[in-house]
Amino acid sequence: MIQPTLLGGLFIGILSALPIVNVANCCCLWIVAGGVLAAHLDRQNDPRPMTLGRGALAGLAAGIAGALVWLLVTIALDPIVSPVYQRIGESMVGNARDMPPEVREWLEGIGSRSQSPVRWLFGFVAQLFAGMIFATLGGLFAAMFFTRRNAPPALGGDTYTGPPRPLPPT
Repeated sequence: MIQPTLLGGLFIGILSALPIVNVANCCCLWIVAGGVLAAHLDRQNDPRPMTLGRGALAGLAAGIAGALVWLLVTIALDPIVSPVYQRIGESMVGNARDMPPEVREWLEGIGSRSQSPVRWLFGFVAQLFAGMIFATLGGLFAAMFFTRRNAPPALGGDTYTGPPRPLPPT
């Protein structure tokens, strides 16, 4: 279960941390998809039938791993992205004539605030909270949709409920 957790977490963390790409995460799309991915990969790697609990656990683990990956990727990308955000803020301030002073101050400080450890902490907590909820839901969805119909029972036994089987020839 480690490999599906890491791959689902990488999917969640990287796509949630990338600028512009993270905009699609507004409905927790990347987080749910990472939970689905983790549960699907777990189902492929384990011959036992997928249960709802196993799917939820795979999604939960991917959500936690995704928050850790998000933190690492965000810290790594901030030195690159901050100057871009700062230039955008300066451009917006320069183009606006009748801007309230509070908005002007906020726009001027955008680049410097992006590298704040407090922002990283709050972002990590938010990502962890969202990941634990929505990736778990993604794992549940995967368990419901990707279970094999008519799969043999996990521990043997006969669960056939159709018409009586013909007797073997004697």
